[in-house]
Amino acid sequence: MIEHPNFTITGEPAPLILTAVHDGSAVRDELNDRFALSIQGRLYEEDPHTATWAQLREPNIIGLRSRFEVDLNRSRERAVYQKPEDAWGLTVWRDALDQEMIDRSLAGYDAFYAEIERFLQLVVDRYGSFVLYDIHSYNHRREDNNRQPADAEANPVVNVGTGNMNREKWAPVVDTFLKTMRGHTVAGQPLDVRENVKFAGGHFNLWIHDRFPDVSCVLSVEFKKVFMDEHTNEVDATVLKQLQDALASTFEPVLAARKTISV
Repeated sequence: MIEHPNFTITGEPAPLILTAVHDGSAVRDELNDRFALSIQGRLYEEDPHTATWAQLREPNIIGLRSRFEVDLNRSRERAVYQKPEDAWGLTVWRDALDQEMIDRSLAGYDAFYAEIERFLQLVVDRYGSFVLYDIHSYNHRREDNNRQPADAEANPVVNVGTGNMNREKWAPVVDTFLKTMRGHTVAGQPLDVRENVKFAGGHFNLWIHDRFPDVSCVLSVEFKKVFMDEHTNEVDATVLKQLQDALASTFEPVLAARKTISV
């Protein structure tokens, strides 16, 4: 196990890796007094509880720091939010950060990507290729809509981002994942799982495909926050468990599909 203040990597290299890089909410002490945004305001835009999916299997990679300290799913030059336009119009800081503070945040970013590259290279050396679930969650009861559920047609319960891959080559893996997930029900309804409706995948997804071309298949899996109240962080344990079971059911079929792909 690798334990860093910003992240953990748990388990031995294997051809299916689960990650939750936005699960964390911790921030360095030196930043606490700098925030204009409340803890609850930060938590709202983070992905709490996504580690519960990533920890269903090893190896897993969990982000421990708030994305408001450093965002591991953005390019390095955009990883530290400095202006409202960097953070959905939110004013994050009371005063501009000192460059030394930014550099310390980016040191954690650099350590993360260095360790991920090393770990994924071990996977490739042993197994030839890998599938990685890049797990996130997203809000759907925004204040500007009086906290009413967003349009279901444009906001699937599970959005699978595949925009940064060779979709044709990895079709057996992607299609197996979609089909298996769609075989489940959540809260009495067929699980709504669609591809590239809300998100196509972020920087982490793109970086992995660039570093490991032809041997990596990253599925950016975004769960709509139907498993919690995104404003209070209260969890619906039943729905969370149903979604966990749905994801876990994909592991073996996806691994079998991976073996059919030549690299």
